Amino acid sequence: MPDLHDGDFDHLTADVPDNLLFVAAEENHSVEVIDLKSNKVIHSISGLKAPHSITYRSDVKKLFVADGNDESGEVKIFQGDSYNPVGSVKLRVDADSSVYDPSTHYMYVVNGGGTHAGYVFISIVDTTTATKVDDIKVDSDSVEAMALEKSGPRMFANLYAKGVVAVIDRNKHSVIATWPIEPEGKKNSAIAFDEADHRLFVVARDPGKVILLDSDSGKILNSLPCFGHTDDAVFDPASRRLYVVGETSIDIFQLLGPNRFRQIGQVPSTFRTITGTLIPELNRYYVAVPHHGQTPAQILIYEVVP
Repeated sequence: MPDLHDGDFDHLTADVPDNLLFVAAEENHSVEVIDLKSNKVIHSISGLKAPHSITYRSDVKKLFVADGNDESGEVKIFQGDSYNPVGSVKLRVDADSSVYDPSTHYMYVVNGGGTHAGYVFISIVDTTTATKVDDIKVDSDSVEAMALEKSGPRMFANLYAKGVVAVIDRNKHSVIATWPIEPEGKKNSAIAFDEADHRLFVVARDPGKVILLDSDSGKILNSLPCFGHTDDAVFDPASRRLYVVGETSIDIFQLLGPNRFRQIGQVPSTFRTITGTLIPELNRYYVAVPHHGQTPAQILIYEVVP
C-alpha cells in the first residue's frame, strides 16, 4: 500500500463471501479495501476522521465504520459495491472499538472516551435501521476489546484503565459484574472467547501476558507471558489455538485442556504489527504493517499450518 504515509492501522475485518478484507488505516483517514483473491487494494475509502473498527454486512452489502477522534464520533455507512456514503449514526467523541452481533444485527460501539469524565459509553447501533438503540454506561476512562456470548446475553469488555473485565448483560443494557485480572497483569487490551469451554483469554500489556479466565466465574485459571503491546487476539475453536499479534512477533498458543495452554510458536513479523485477523476459511492470518522509513505500508499474509 505505497500511497499510505506513516501512521498506525487499527482493526481488520474480512468478508469471505465477497472475498474482501477491510483495513482501518486510522492515521491515514481511510479504509483500504483488499481483494482476497488477488491480494491487491481495489479501493480506498477516504474522507474519514480516524476509522478504528469495521462491520461489513454481506447480506445488505453495507459497510459500517466506527469513525471518531477527540472532536466527534459516528458510525459511517457505505454501500458495499460502490463504497459511496449512504448514511451515518451520530455518537459521542472517540468512536472506537466495536463488536457485531449477527443475531440482532446490532453493532456495539465504544464512544465518549478521552473526556476524563470517569465513564464511557458502549452505544448499541441497529445496522438494519441505521439508528442508535441505547447506550450502556461503563464506569471507566477507557474500554478496549469486547467479546460476545452467542448462547446467552453476556458481553465481555476490557476496562483498560482499571485492569478488569466488565461483564455486560445485552438485554438489560448494564454492567452486571467486574472481574479483576490483577495480580497477574494490568492494562488489558485484547480479548478472545472460547465459548465452548467457558474460557476467556485476556491480554495484558503490563506485563505482557495472556491470562486465562473462567467465563462463568471470572476466576483466573492460568497465565503465560507474551508480547503485550497488541490490539488483537483471535481464538480459533477448530484448532483450539490463540493468535496474539504483537509489535514484532505473532505469539501462538495451544489450548490443551480446561485450565492449560502453552505457547507453540513465535513467528517474527515487523514494525508495529499490533492488529491482525484470522480467516479460517482461507487458512490465512492477515497482519497490518504501517509505513516506516523506506518500507511501505503493507499487509503480511501468513499460512496457518496444522
